[in-house]
Amino acid sequence: MLVPLSWLKEYVDLDLPVEKLAERLTLAGMEIEEIKRAGDWWDPATILVGQVVSVKQHPNADRLTLVEVDYGSGVEQVVTGAPNLFEYKDAAKLPTLKVAFARNGATLLDAYSDETPRPKKKLKGSKIRGIPSNGMVCSERELGLSEEHEGILLLPENAPLGTPLRDYLGNEVLDIFLTPDMARCLNMIGMAREVAALTNAALHLPPDETEEAGGNEVARYARVEIANPELCNRYTGLIIKNVKVGPSPNWMQERLTLAGMRPINNIVDITNYTMLEWGQPLHAFDYDLLKERAVKAGHEQPVIIVRAAHPGEKMTTLDGVERELDESMLMITDALGPIAVAGVMGGGETEVSESTGTILLESATFENISNRRTAQKLKLHSEASQRFSRGIPATLNPIAARRAAALMRDYAGGTIVAGMLDAYPVPQAERVVYTTASDVRRLLGMEVSLETIAQSLSRLDITSEMLPALPAPRAELGESALGLNVESGEAVLCLSLIHISEPTR
Repeated sequence: MLVPLSWLKEYVDLDLPVEKLAERLTLAGMEIEEIKRAGDWWDPATILVGQVVSVKQHPNADRLTLVEVDYGSGVEQVVTGAPNLFEYKDAAKLPTLKVAFARNGATLLDAYSDETPRPKKKLKGSKIRGIPSNGMVCSERELGLSEEHEGILLLPENAPLGTPLRDYLGNEVLDIFLTPDMARCLNMIGMAREVAALTNAALHLPPDETEEAGGNEVARYARVEIANPELCNRYTGLIIKNVKVGPSPNWMQERLTLAGMRPINNIVDITNYTMLEWGQPLHAFDYDLLKERAVKAGHEQPVIIVRAAHPGEKMTTLDGVERELDESMLMITDALGPIAVAGVMGGGETEVSESTGTILLESATFENISNRRTAQKLKLHSEASQRFSRGIPATLNPIAARRAAALMRDYAGGTIVAGMLDAYPVPQAERVVYTTASDVRRLLGMEVSLETIAQSLSRLDITSEMLPALPAPRAELGESALGLNVESGEAVLCLSLIHISEPTR
């Protein structure tokens, strides 16, 4: 799990030095393999935030442009073939285009080298097709941020002109090794809860936006059937209309990149962002393509069917590979057949594209062992299967769906249809655990009061209740009370462990 500290600080007040935080987390069972410092090698004197002043056609090359860049202390002209600047060629008035500008003498990665890791090279002034080029507008690959090299890195409009890029874009990222029992930390909010519990810092969670008022209009768009409830105990869905597919905001792209994911477009990025934030994998279907398939099958609306694959059934996943399925694999299907491998990867036939106008947003819970076996059989690892194979609580489904829908409303211009599709044949049971101070002392070898335990767990959003004694004989309370060490007259702490991001407890 890659945890950018600038992102983590949005959810928890954190003032510890990064080395001290890494030590505390490691002692708590989350081993810090590396503290990555993005941009620590960028020279603050030569790699700066710049602003594009003009973009003109190169007189001797059709695919090159002459770009004037203001870097705060002057203006330089560079020659570039960046396609995301070419569209502004000879424009009378430019939008605010902030860029990462490297002056002559700056050290950058060689974007065209095949070596691993890429070697660094010093930038020198040169002539390109007879025109001097003094500096460079940089791509993410040249800065070591990602492998993106199709265009240059465009910064937010409010990036301060002339600021060293290291000060503006540099970030500290924790590379954390998580054992399977720490799956609750495969998301930023889970990590924030742990930090809050360890440091007694305040927690700030994003608001859970309630469903839109106005009834259950979503029922006119689609319905859901779960044929195998033992493998899918809940499936929720939202409809978001009038979306405009395009780039996601720069701040979101930056966070995804730092967390190890490649930005694609605003819709896909929002599903990935929400997964990294809350730990709930999501999938966005092109609703209009689902509707076309429903009409072909003679239905008025799409019917999402969660079922096991038929023997010999095939589908092409988003990576372009046709995969043969078997009856042990759980699928998301409609009347014409599979449209996704449940909890692993979506299908190419209903993929979001630039022409997508309406989204069906899936947020579901799939049985973890079945999901793990399916991913292994198909040799198809994904960020979604990594989380589903460790367990996702059904209570998280609607919260993550509403969060992603709100982001699509804000950053894709979408309109959220009232109501939520919610098939929930196997409601999540509340899990209760009992403990005592003597039991904790026996297990940990140290004295910890029940009040201290309750306070620590409350910072993990785990509710508790102090009882003067067990409310019933231990056998009636089930496994959660069997073997409990209780001394004469000792109080008991009752913990309620139904938890929106606590799948393993």
